[in-house]
Amino acid sequence: MATRSGWLDRLKTGLRKTGSSITTVFTGAQIDDALYEDLETALLMADAGVQATEFLLADLKRRVKDTRATDATQVKALLQDAIADMLAPLEKPLTVGVYHPTVIMVAGVNGAGKTTSIGKLTKHLADAGATVLLAAADTFRAAAREQLAVWADRNQVEIVSQQGADPSAVSFDAVAAGRARDLDVVLVDTAGRLPTQKHLMEELTKIRRVVTKADITAPHEVLLVIDGNTGQNALAQVKAFDDSVQLTGLIVTKLDGTAKGGVLCAIAREKPVPVYFVGVGERLEDLQTFRAREFAQALVG
Repeated sequence: MATRSGWLDRLKTGLRKTGSSITTVFTGAQIDDALYEDLETALLMADAGVQATEFLLADLKRRVKDTRATDATQVKALLQDAIADMLAPLEKPLTVGVYHPTVIMVAGVNGAGKTTSIGKLTKHLADAGATVLLAAADTFRAAAREQLAVWADRNQVEIVSQQGADPSAVSFDAVAAGRARDLDVVLVDTAGRLPTQKHLMEELTKIRRVVTKADITAPHEVLLVIDGNTGQNALAQVKAFDDSVQLTGLIVTKLDGTAKGGVLCAIAREKPVPVYFVGVGERLEDLQTFRAREFAQALVG
């Protein structure tokens, strides 16, 4: 539990830019229209989006009325509750072990921290006692293969990698190898791509299709890594990737120092794909399971 409280401190520090713009609204404020207007602006600036902001304000006004709150400090606590309840549907653990192996495809645009997140996720799984095989299906970028190989070495897990090979073929081989060796998890690193690049999105769909040929029940998870700093663009990515490959979960990275942490509220309202992990830094322990209440506390500190 001590490590978890330390994590909450890091999350609060990471979200300070977002949080301070929201909490400033309550400093010395009266409960009136001006407070709600300032809060609306702060939530929109934090990239919570119009739908989530309108919903939160209506929910907050109802809570203020029901509890007969009389000062801004109470309203702030009620906002925390409202955000926690809104984010609660996103809170879901990543489960492995139902299938052998559990095949997890990981996608994301270049720069989102995809390969690093796979490395951290590998450690998380290995620490929980799972045997992991990595598939370097980002075959066209030598740097991506090399980076993944470093993570495989660091975590002491096996890797399937072929220079210049077809990404789908590498994915197929990895799933087949995972089954043959009775491993717990096969993590497939797919090429970083922008959702606007149609041919690349089609390749991603092909990888998904070929993985199913290797194992009729696979993929069991399709995760998207998004950069928390990209705000509303992150929501657009979630929608585009979900259309192509039916996402099952998200990893939200780089929440340290972002002013756009409210984007999780937008995701909850407009495209509620579960958030399995959130990250606030480069260290291995800086990627932790997502908990709605903690995130709300960090957002409205």
